[in-house]
Amino acid sequence: MILRIVSRPLVAAMVCAAFCAPAFAAENYQTDIAPTPKSGREGPTILGHGMVLATLDNNKFSLHGKFSGLASPATEAHLCVGLVMGATGPAIGDITVSQAPSGDISGTFTLTPDQIAALKGGKLYVMLYSQSAPKGNLWGWFQPAHITVGQDVPQMGHWYIPNFLNEKNDGAANKTKS
Repeated sequence: MILRIVSRPLVAAMVCAAFCAPAFAAENYQTDIAPTPKSGREGPTILGHGMVLATLDNNKFSLHGKFSGLASPATEAHLCVGLVMGATGPAIGDITVSQAPSGDISGTFTLTPDQIAALKGGKLYVMLYSQSAPKGNLWGWFQPAHITVGQDVPQMGHWYIPNFLNEKNDGAANKTKS
């Protein structure tokens, strides 16, 4: 009797809503890892570069990438959180890294709500260490995935500008001349 009251299109719509609903899309992030600041004596030992891509799916943060050109083998790497982009801070997790001058970097983390907010605010970064640079060799802060062009190549279309400032720190990035 109930089947006669409910139309077939309505049943089909209910089944599709229950089982065909799209999942929330994961968010993609990236960072170029480059040499940390150097003093005069560290110059020849802090070399290399790399790229790390990451995905945030709910609270699961997965990263993978490559690095090359180190002056000595990598020893360890960490996911860290700073107070702002460009500022150092404590490690919040260990990252797997090839023990070589070039190789792979990867890791998976379960982030807290505060760490997710830090990621979205540009405060999470990778720090890679090597034998010749035990205080840090390469680092880079995660930003939303975006198109990257080479040095001296004009950027066509929309440009990407990092979110250095937002409403939580005076809204300076949103201010306009009055």
